[in-house]
Amino acid sequence: MSTPAARMFVLVGEKFACIRISGRANFASSIDFKTLVNELQQKGYRYFVLELSECQLMDSTFLGVLAGFGLKMMADNEKEHGAALELLNPNARITELLENLGVLHLFKLTQGELAIPAQAEIREHTPCCGQDKEQVTRACLEAHNILIGINPENAARFKEVTQFMAEDLKRLKAEVR
Repeated sequence: MSTPAARMFVLVGEKFACIRISGRANFASSIDFKTLVNELQQKGYRYFVLELSECQLMDSTFLGVLAGFGLKMMADNEKEHGAALELLNPNARITELLENLGVLHLFKLTQGELAIPAQAEIREHTPCCGQDKEQVTRACLEAHNILIGINPENAARFKEVTQFMAEDLKRLKAEVR
């Protein structure tokens, strides 16, 4: 049984982008999330708010993609003095996962209401296209390697998972040839 991908809603302001994540943020939504934030960055947005009041859980793949984005934003912040990634209203479970994985320091955590400008419109983000098994496996492997790179203690947690995904990726590439 596959778990449906989280729904994402986007609100862009003059200087920031807000993404509301609703549901379970998992490997199925991680590629779309990564694509979305990269597109927004290319359009010049440098301050991001992820509104998480409707996000029940994040799996390790989504957390790895999120941590990679947090790392990138932290590096940009050092260069540009103004880049930031804020997690608005994460539940206790998500906060605990970020802390246990050693990546909580990459984010600004806040609680409260999102002030939406009167003219603003929130739109649901529609995923651009389907993802094949090789693309998903590669994204999962990269996300877990990011978590290991940020916090070496995660190597023991994800050793079997990354080993399985690396072998699966080899097999999938061999099938294509």
